[in-house]
Amino acid sequence: MKFTKMHGCGNDYIYVDCTREAIDDPGAFALRYSDRHTGIGSDGLITINPSEIADFRMGMYNSDGSEGAMCGNGIRCVAKFVYDKGLTDKTHLVVETKAGLKYLDLTVENGKVSSVRVDMGAPVLAAADIPIVGLGDTVIGQPVHVAGQDWVMTGVSMGNPHAVVWCDDVDGLDIDRVGPQFENHPMFPDRVNTEFVRVIDRQNVQMRVWERGAGETMACGTGACATAVACVKNGLTDDHLTVHLRGGDLEIEVTGGSVFMTGPAVTVFEGEV
Repeated sequence: MKFTKMHGCGNDYIYVDCTREAIDDPGAFALRYSDRHTGIGSDGLITINPSEIADFRMGMYNSDGSEGAMCGNGIRCVAKFVYDKGLTDKTHLVVETKAGLKYLDLTVENGKVSSVRVDMGAPVLAAADIPIVGLGDTVIGQPVHVAGQDWVMTGVSMGNPHAVVWCDDVDGLDIDRVGPQFENHPMFPDRVNTEFVRVIDRQNVQMRVWERGAGETMACGTGACATAVACVKNGLTDDHLTVHLRGGDLEIEVTGGSVFMTGPAVTVFEGEV
């Protein structure tokens, strides 16, 4: 089976063209080959499939084998994959995901995709739809007690659940201790991705992320979008901001009822397993 290793801001996945290849158990494949010591090494697996309602359909599986609904960094790499490999010549794509249809605009330089702008759709703030239980109809700037500490949290879904919390020392955070306690807290019945955020100014924030099913990753596109929504809803930033992640920067716009994400997509290497 041929594969391509790609990353968006360091958020790396194994990509397989399932218009030509077949994976009987993608969750087991992700679990086996995501291991950074005995496998290819990645945050998970992304499959590129035919779609009856869009140009392509994206499947996404975390490194623990669980299936995810959406990956913002991953979908940008899907766009680069299909364009660079000649599966399409379109620079405006529609990609089907478990979180709905996503609309992508590709920037092409010297015949290759260098960056992608994605309409990530409308954020979901209703707690029942994120889901978050026991904290009311919406969770915006609400105090919670997790891992022996008090936090201020905003809950957002971008097709997958996010808890955005504010942190004065993002670099010094013991994320390996705190992250799992958010992910598996009873208030999140489907577990949760957690963004630890420091506001720098009205146009810039710093973020680290603990992703459900994967642990800390270098970046999270849906998490950056959720962070921007949380910052705007709490009056902390303007509606166009740069989210600085450990793997690079993402430009996020919260406008017209949608969230738009722009960032790079990079091919690392190709191989066979």
